[in-house]
Amino acid sequence: MVSTNRTLILVGLLWVSMVVFQAPGVVELVHSEAAVSPPSAAEKSPARTVAARTLARLKAPPPQASPAQASQAAPPAGYAGAAVCVTCHDTYETSINNSKHGRTQDARTPMSTLGCESCHGPGQAHVDDDEKGHIRSFKGTPAREVNQTCITCHNRGEHAAWVGSVHESRNLTCTTCHSVHEPQSLEYQLKKTTETQICVQCHRLQVAKTERAVAHMPVREGKLTCSSCHNPHGSISNVKSLKVGNSIVESCTSCHSEMRGPMLFEHTPVRESCTTCHDPHGSSNDRMLNVRMPMLCQRCHVATRHPASVYDNAAITTNKSNRMFGRSCVNCHSNIHGSNHPSGQFFMR
Repeated sequence: MVSTNRTLILVGLLWVSMVVFQAPGVVELVHSEAAVSPPSAAEKSPARTVAARTLARLKAPPPQASPAQASQAAPPAGYAGAAVCVTCHDTYETSINNSKHGRTQDARTPMSTLGCESCHGPGQAHVDDDEKGHIRSFKGTPAREVNQTCITCHNRGEHAAWVGSVHESRNLTCTTCHSVHEPQSLEYQLKKTTETQICVQCHRLQVAKTERAVAHMPVREGKLTCSSCHNPHGSISNVKSLKVGNSIVESCTSCHSEMRGPMLFEHTPVRESCTTCHDPHGSSNDRMLNVRMPMLCQRCHVATRHPASVYDNAAITTNKSNRMFGRSCVNCHSNIHGSNHPSGQFFMR
């Protein structure tokens, strides 16, 4: 028992010396002390076994160099190495090291493999003869070649549907929105400060609708962004580059779950598309409606039930129709998105 306690104390001292003082010579000292007498039955206990394993682990050879260190030490033929690149492009070294691309501890990043040349190609010829054509530059390069460089890594998850997407078919490149060396945003390495500033360059009408005063998506308040609903890198399941679902209805009900069916009595336009009645980006009408009620409802309901009256200026000033005030049609038809009531065929309950 005394011998076992002695061994455990020596192992504890060994651990402190190796971690704090970096004194590997203590390993041999402890090993020699432990070998003075042959192991007894007590020394073969679980505690003694743990001590032996700890000694073996500490005496193991050091780990191999990381992929980043190996690539920097001996670049392949034709490659100069990132250390040579930054002798001229010193500002790019700072920018790349401050981004996710510069994390050498992650084996998936460019800087952990071939450094700058992971994207720009072999650079030894560029170093030997500084002329155009000896290095891959993304300025003036065809869109297909630029995108092909990026999707060699970014080809999974939300980037999986880029090939054949709306933006790709419009000849846009990854560098249209993103900047590897000079990002202006806190996320996604965008060329502008916010997503909205990026999207408005092309989608001016949609962004303008989000600024309408009556009803709009809470984009300017910072509660949503364009990518809350859309995937700018494309979608496999729908044509609107929606992030969720196979249709507009599925995308909307991913948040507005109270409108999701099935209902006992379903309202046809609700099942077809939410955009039949609503403008998802913003509207000058209440509840983001395309047209104010009752004109919105009369686009379909013009022949049956209520008389096919024309609700115009006279209905407000002369006739003073009650269907022109308050919530109009939904004053009575309150469950207009559908009803589960046995008597809800008219969406009144």
